Amino acid sequence: MRLAELSARSGVSRATIKYYLREGLLPPGRRVTATEAEYDEEHLRKLRLVRALLQVGRIPVKSARDVLAVLADEDLDRNQRLGTAVWALPHGPAPDEEDPATETARRTAGALMERMGWGYADASGQTPAEAPAAPAYAMLVTAIATLSRLGYPCATDDLEPYARSMERIAVADLDLVERYGTPDEQVEAAVALTVLYEPVVLSLRRLAESEESRRRFDGK
Repeated sequence: MRLAELSARSGVSRATIKYYLREGLLPPGRRVTATEAEYDEEHLRKLRLVRALLQVGRIPVKSARDVLAVLADEDLDRNQRLGTAVWALPHGPAPDEEDPATETARRTAGALMERMGWGYADASGQTPAEAPAAPAYAMLVTAIATLSRLGYPCATDDLEPYARSMERIAVADLDLVERYGTPDEQVEAAVALTVLYEPVVLSLRRLAESEESRRRFDGK
């Protein structure tokens, strides 16, 4: 397909597609003349992923480029590509090592991981204790430290129900991913769905809380 058709099928403007090409976020098309190129279904798929990263995930161009480079690295297996790509996504603030609550929060996070039986590791195989900068783990530590500092419940028993819920969500996530045909499509879909489904999870949580509040407290 030519650029105009790629734009029409993807819903992305021609100017934006050209920008993605210039920034190396989208592979170049097959040159057919000095001024025109042809694109295929792979370009369309990658364009949707780029759009998810930049426009929905609000990921900086450099971070998106890093994610895409990992996804294209065939020396890594699917698990490694997914783990490294998700590592490159933006995360929350790192733990404040000057905060006395941080060390306690780190112990709580470690106890939760052990209770859940999660052998969490980064793409190199390091555990959180060996790789304390692992973004998702660091984000959890920061969140627990904030809860503790403000006096809200954040013991392992308090956090476990949330972790159990996330296990079920993770199964649903990967079930969606396995609907895609090839390993490359599956890894790309996993990254896109990580970005696109986080607002779904947040909105459904708030709706569910509203419904539970109505059941418990309406008219009281």
